[in-house]
Amino acid sequence: METADVVIVGAGIAGLVAARELSHQGRNVVVLEARDRIGGRTWTDRRLGYDLEIGGTWIHWTQPHSWAEVTRYGLDVTRGPVAEETYWLAGDEVRRGGLEDLMGLIDSGMRRVLESTRTWLPRPDQPLAVEGLEEVDNRSLQDALDELDLSVDERNANESAWVGHFNGPLDQCSFLSAMRWTTAAAGSWHLMHEATAIYRLAGGTRGLVDAIARDGGADIRLDSPVRNIAHDADGATVSYGEGKEIRAEHVIVTLPQNMIGQLPVDPPLEEGKTAPSAEKTGSQGVKAWIKVKGPIKPFFAYSSQQHPLSVVRTEYLDDDVAVLVGFGADGSRIDVNDAEQVSAALRTWRDDLEVLETTGHDWMDDEFSQETWLIQRPGQFTKYHAAQQRAEGRLHFASGDHANIWAGFIDGAIESGLRAVREVS
Repeated sequence: METADVVIVGAGIAGLVAARELSHQGRNVVVLEARDRIGGRTWTDRRLGYDLEIGGTWIHWTQPHSWAEVTRYGLDVTRGPVAEETYWLAGDEVRRGGLEDLMGLIDSGMRRVLESTRTWLPRPDQPLAVEGLEEVDNRSLQDALDELDLSVDERNANESAWVGHFNGPLDQCSFLSAMRWTTAAAGSWHLMHEATAIYRLAGGTRGLVDAIARDGGADIRLDSPVRNIAHDADGATVSYGEGKEIRAEHVIVTLPQNMIGQLPVDPPLEEGKTAPSAEKTGSQGVKAWIKVKGPIKPFFAYSSQQHPLSVVRTEYLDDDVAVLVGFGADGSRIDVNDAEQVSAALRTWRDDLEVLETTGHDWMDDEFSQETWLIQRPGQFTKYHAAQQRAEGRLHFASGDHANIWAGFIDGAIESGLRAVREVS
């Protein structure tokens, strides 16, 4: 039987970082990736004439692990055009203004809903430190917003802003997730908004993914889905592909929350890992890329969480075309590859946009992810977080889904990969 020091299941960023670090230690590392590409839910693809981020995108200097990688590889960071026009809804009435008007509209709701963040989460790197955190975690973000008595336009805008962040129905998303993002941004909703939705790598996340993969020289095998893991006190045997097996002293599993419970493991994984996998994440939305005829002014728009697209903004701008990015709470409400459905969604705000092409990826239907970026359901974090991180014998677990600081982000994946390496070492 083939042997290795460490087998890593998945070539997303968590797996690639772990492979790099262990290879630098002189370990014989094999990475088994089910897809025909590396990167996992971070995926730059050439579409609509641009390098588009089909999955994870945004990066910021308040994200310590990501920024260390930017520095390490000398990557450039950029941003899309600043909006010159904004649109929002007061009931069914479309209102229009500048960016400062839209930000001012959501400011009071944001500040009020997040005012106790630093009380419950004084340190983002120790997210379970405060006793009684279940009190917050068991509430949905919708519960918290409903207590604010917002006007109809404030309510629509605040809910849309959170759909853009959370990519799911707010009554199925934990209020604690909002606090976790905010405390990672020093308690400021303005900084949190900037850190999670503005800046991106100039050459695409592909540049970061490729740089990590090249650094260290681990053996990365594509089209190699893992079928089974049998582990004991001395290591584990991993079955993958078409009848192949490999024996390793340690295995690092990097599957997302929704997927890990579907991996056959003998002896079985603890319930703290399989139960949240069965419950699924709160994030179940959609990301759409939309090419429209130009010239247009860059714009930003909020509708409501009930609309197919709650948030749309200009991400690339040329003389004759523009590319918009949009987000909705429920991926089943719209086919982002259907130009007519997307055109209808845009008419929520304006009927002067000519849609040329659209694209996207159904991450909920992706057999190797079955989720977008992580937002947990009420109660999941305090109930399962420690178990999701915990090693089981020679099996270790790394995923941005259960990072401490920026869970669901590239930064969280890096943090988690480094933690798993420390355990193995």
